[in-house]
Amino acid sequence: MIYLCAISNISSGNCSEDCKFCTQSAHYNVGIEKYKEKSIDEVIKEAKLAKANKAVGFCLVTAGKGLTDKKLEYVCEVAFAVKKEVDISLIGCNGTAIKEQLIELKKAGIKNYNHNLETSKEFYENICTTHSWDERFETCLNVQEVGLNLCTGGILGLGESEKDRYSMLESIKELNPMSIPLNFFIPNEKLPLTKTKITKEEALFWISEYRKTLPETMIMLAGGRELMFEDKWIEALRAGANSIVIGNYLTIKGEIANKDIQMLTKYNYQIAKSCQ
Repeated sequence: MIYLCAISNISSGNCSEDCKFCTQSAHYNVGIEKYKEKSIDEVIKEAKLAKANKAVGFCLVTAGKGLTDKKLEYVCEVAFAVKKEVDISLIGCNGTAIKEQLIELKKAGIKNYNHNLETSKEFYENICTTHSWDERFETCLNVQEVGLNLCTGGILGLGESEKDRYSMLESIKELNPMSIPLNFFIPNEKLPLTKTKITKEEALFWISEYRKTLPETMIMLAGGRELMFEDKWIEALRAGANSIVIGNYLTIKGEIANKDIQMLTKYNYQIAKSCQ
């Protein structure tokens, strides 16, 4: 069974953090589209399209380190509006958050919260200096304490060592999340990190390692899937992944959803009708 998920970048760019892999950081002039708040009508339109494309999850993503009072109010307003119009499981992805903020998201209809560890605790200072890995881990704990489903994963190919990759896996195992999004670094010449530092064979190995370590957890192929595997991403499902992001990502175009669905059908994969 393969679970499909779609992303809506509801607040884009101008992030104060210096994450060296991220095109939304204001530290790097990457030239992406920037806006504070996407219109609610547009988000509902995207949610309806995601549902039509067989997605069971719809992720509301905001740029920035974490939730402010104003951002929390906006995300809750969006969530209420989408739930009223579309029967789809909502995922929040809004950075670091305290328990009180997460409770408000839960009241608004969000069932899942995505906050990636990104890499190992030991390597993190090499990719970000404006906040700590510990803050990210604490948010993941907060998510679970308030009764939201946790989605947490990371990015492979940032220059981390094999030891770092095992360290991240162990940290994720400790959290035992509902879902693990695995991203593959997408190079951009205007970012401090410019080259993909992982091969397809390595990526397949690590997908299989995550599956062996967390046999019951949803493992999602997320950003960079097309770059890493091109049209051979079915190999990643055979290695152990059982979920993919369909459509566009935060600041780059993804594969046409219908093409992904055709590929799954060709190889006799069933597409999940719910997150259960």
